[in-house]
Amino acid sequence: MPTHSNESIPEPWLSFLRELDAAAREDVRLDCMGGFVVTTVYGFSRPTGDLDVLEIAPRDAGRAVLELGMQGSALHRKYKIYLDHVGVAHVPEDYEDRLTEIFPGTFKHLRLLALDPYDLALSKLERNIQRDRDDVLHLARTVPLDLEVLKDRYQKELRWQLGNPEREDLTLQLWIDAIEEERSKQ
Repeated sequence: MPTHSNESIPEPWLSFLRELDAAAREDVRLDCMGGFVVTTVYGFSRPTGDLDVLEIAPRDAGRAVLELGMQGSALHRKYKIYLDHVGVAHVPEDYEDRLTEIFPGTFKHLRLLALDPYDLALSKLERNIQRDRDDVLHLARTVPLDLEVLKDRYQKELRWQLGNPEREDLTLQLWIDAIEEERSKQ
């Protein structure tokens, strides 16, 4: 996974994150996912107004950062973007082992860690709206995703967590078919 410097953090994200960092009193780890990661780390050109955070640690310091940057906060009103603590998200079981720091050394207290591209793709499986499918196709092109790794991680680390795994089996197969079709045209 690519790491980036602060020059690659687009505005208003850079200013927003700098203000969060300045307000933090201790180190805070944000496990990032969603459109923010797809756009800032993998270069997909699409708008996103929130930074989806799966985990914030330590909890007390993280809560203060979340409150400062959440939807409806002063920073949200100022920058028109916000932190969104994703309460319920199904991600592969061992995702934490594969997190990669993005923008290392950019902030004094904030450490932004991104899901790896396979975990990121699989985190979008249940919702499966058009934006999610576009994100997965972008990841398949730019990483490029190894479809066997994607299937294996789904089977071993995610499927058992899902409420309707048969539906998600079908969704994953449709994604794989779309990726293979796109690759066959190249």
